[in-house]
Amino acid sequence: MAPNRNHAYQPMKTLLRQGGLALPVMLLMLMTMMLTSIYLLKSINSTTMTVSNAAYESALSKSADLGLHTGFQWLSTLTGAAKAQLNQSVPAQAYNASFDTTLTPADDDFWQNAVWVTNPSDAATRVQYVIHRLCSLAGSYDSIGPPANTCVQTSQAATSGTAIPIGASQVGDSPDFAGAPQVHYVITSRITGPRGGNVVNQLVVLIGV
Repeated sequence: MAPNRNHAYQPMKTLLRQGGLALPVMLLMLMTMMLTSIYLLKSINSTTMTVSNAAYESALSKSADLGLHTGFQWLSTLTGAAKAQLNQSVPAQAYNASFDTTLTPADDDFWQNAVWVTNPSDAATRVQYVIHRLCSLAGSYDSIGPPANTCVQTSQAATSGTAIPIGASQVGDSPDFAGAPQVHYVITSRITGPRGGNVVNQLVVLIGV
């Protein structure tokens, strides 16, 4: 049987599928924006905590100065005729006439004879302080023992018109010091805040013997 030549040829239609690249790109951009937002929030939170902790530590440091002022006032009262009392420890005043150089404020023995003081304007603020004379032993700073006492000292500059002792240099550009030195005293105070903060401040006082 002969084919029907009247039937027109109809080509098959080819269906093209869309690539769909826009969706993954937008998801990737959205994920990047979310991660950036999280990092920004954590950065802001970290900065806020750092500023808050710095202000908190500054406030504690100022409160700890109460112990330094209290110890300094007591030392000031003995700089006259009662200076000899500094040769011996006074536990009631948090004073130690000697200092163990192996100790640090992190050691419990460092705070031997320490006392507490309360801020008159804030009863909740209590500061602990202790005073050390930087000498190896109690007694006079120039005791020859045995054993001999050793103290941290600073020479005092001689006043105008001081007579030059025998054996001293008379060169014009040489230093001229008085005979009596100044002994070093260290006042240490510490305070523990309600949030667990711990601040330690120190003050060095020089008193002539």
